[in-house]
Amino acid sequence: MPAIRPQTIAYPAAGARPRSRETEPLAPYVIVLFGATGDLAKRKLLPGLAYLEQSALAPDVRIVGTAMDDLTTDEFRSLARAAVENFGTHGIDDAAWREFADRLIYVPQSAGPEGLTAAVKEAESLLGPQCRRLHYLSVPPKAAEAVIAMLRDADLVDKSRVVMEKPFGHDLASAQRLNDFVHSVFDESQIFRIDHFLGKEAALNILAFRFANGLFEPIWNRNFIDHVQIDIPETLGLDQRASFYEVTGAYKDMVVTHLMQVMAFVAMEPPTALEPSAISEEKNKVFRSMLPLDTHKVVRGQYGGYRDEPGVNRDSDTETFIALEVEIDNWRWAGVPFYLRTGKRMAEGLRIISIAFSEAPRSMFPANSGVSGQGPDHLTFDLAEDSRVSLSFYGKRPGPGFRLEKLSMQFSTQETDRAGDVLEAYERLILDAMRGDHTLFTTADGIESLWDRSAALCDDPPPVKFYPQGSWGPNAIHQLIAPNAWRLPFERAWREKK
Repeated sequence: MPAIRPQTIAYPAAGARPRSRETEPLAPYVIVLFGATGDLAKRKLLPGLAYLEQSALAPDVRIVGTAMDDLTTDEFRSLARAAVENFGTHGIDDAAWREFADRLIYVPQSAGPEGLTAAVKEAESLLGPQCRRLHYLSVPPKAAEAVIAMLRDADLVDKSRVVMEKPFGHDLASAQRLNDFVHSVFDESQIFRIDHFLGKEAALNILAFRFANGLFEPIWNRNFIDHVQIDIPETLGLDQRASFYEVTGAYKDMVVTHLMQVMAFVAMEPPTALEPSAISEEKNKVFRSMLPLDTHKVVRGQYGGYRDEPGVNRDSDTETFIALEVEIDNWRWAGVPFYLRTGKRMAEGLRIISIAFSEAPRSMFPANSGVSGQGPDHLTFDLAEDSRVSLSFYGKRPGPGFRLEKLSMQFSTQETDRAGDVLEAYERLILDAMRGDHTLFTTADGIESLWDRSAALCDDPPPVKFYPQGSWGPNAIHQLIAPNAWRLPFERAWREKK
């Protein structure tokens, strides 16, 4: 019987085996990767699985790839090697590649449930009777039900966990139908609705900053915080996703699936314990406390030239940009606006959460001293892989007189001796799914609450306003946030490690 690898919690530096500390052992896993030849699989999933395998973080695994493409296992292995070499961030030598490649097999969708069952059983025979199954649905949302039905027909539900990609439905009714269908096959405890933004080191750092520091938690409320911005502009365009994007748009693609999930980490109450069910419940309380979206506080935009893209309707009203105000009607946040913004073909590609603190009620400094001239103090989290945090504040400018200027204190995981321990988001989330840890995944209740609050926007969205490519969106975004101002573009640069 194959040995069960220990679960390790000390993450390794690139190219190195971790210093293992044993906790509860993880059983071997057969990972069934649906959509194994798609863009997400090539860019993130296959390189991530290769790294987890060579670093020994994951248990012993076998990977069954399946997709519409009629490939052999050798052809799939060639595709996987190109993916790891082109998109992997850790590097892999020939010996490590051969070890990983031996764990890959492929079965085309045309083989049907019987072919998939045979491939999984073959992989399981190599791992022993204790092995479990992880089904990763890297498929378009409209294909999710067909894949779930195939797993049911292939008798691959037992001892299984299933990872589902966003968006989960496109409105409340469709989310409820999909939840009902998935629940007819899998128990909720087996379902992992993935949001890769929550797998980022910086997202977890929000919980650490809030609940581990007496400096921040006492002021994390409406008495001291003026407003919050979650701002995720992208420079990328459609990237060959026109058929998906035309029926989805920026709100369903990014806001309800990513930005609002991150918002819940910012706004949630302290959980009773640092464990999945307690954290999920506090996140869901945030969603239940949201007021229905007011379409008068939403700006939808479309970049110039979008309608000329291949696969896009010439009279399309799909938004490639959206900015909105969200209100959370509870004791902690009543009256504090949360501003969310994201879009395609914008000036910069950044991912920030900015907490704007209330200004002092009375200033003893004269009008020409510089105070209040550069906006409120901010605590800013950058969701980049190096997990940066900045606190800006006013300080005295050196020299005669009493002139103030904005200063900042900055931190980055790249400045620590544990920089090599950072896992890429999909690597972390795949590992968590194998561990059965739902902390960084969304729930059926949470998803349905968000779609319920989104009903007015989904049913009667305001018309799109055009914006130039390379800009920060339509001009109307400034009226949306007035009298405040958008944090991006920054008034200062991040300090880089030297």
